Amino acid sequence: MRVIAGTARSLPLKTPPGSETRPTTDRIKETLFNILQADIPGCVFADLFSGSGGIGIEALSRGAAKAYFVDYSPAAISCIQQNLAFTKTADRAIVLRQDVCSSLGSISEKEVDIIFMDPPYGQEYEKSVLTMLGGMRYVTENTLIIIEASLKTDFSGLEETGFCMVRDKQYKTNRHVFIRKI
Repeated sequence: MRVIAGTARSLPLKTPPGSETRPTTDRIKETLFNILQADIPGCVFADLFSGSGGIGIEALSRGAAKAYFVDYSPAAISCIQQNLAFTKTADRAIVLRQDVCSSLGSISEKEVDIIFMDPPYGQEYEKSVLTMLGGMRYVTENTLIIIEASLKTDFSGLEETGFCMVRDKQYKTNRHVFIRKI
């Protein structure tokens, strides 16, 4: 796994040991950031269920002004901090070792431009996190939320959380669901 583009281009990233995290492959990460490229420079980015921090670091490398990294695992937090130091992006990062739902109140921004989350598959974290995000003042109609999910994840009740799907990019094994506030 590596940084695809920007100031940290081609630098390798560590991943937490074990099988608790599923790092986004370079090919899928490149496709995602090709979609987001115009929105990244100067943005405030949140990487929820961060794992290695690869998505948030990619955003920082491509010019995001600030990125929040949230994970509960001590191994993931250590990995994120090492990757931030190695890529020289730590000065624009805020790392929160918290449960994702608990962490949402710790984000102190007027507006977060992009929120990316890659929760464990099959545990239905998406709905509870979206319900919490719906009440956060930094989530506006301009905020883009992207969820990396399995192809089987059901998003049919999305409107109940106050959000709607604006794009569904499917790959062979997973998908990116793009969501905005209604």
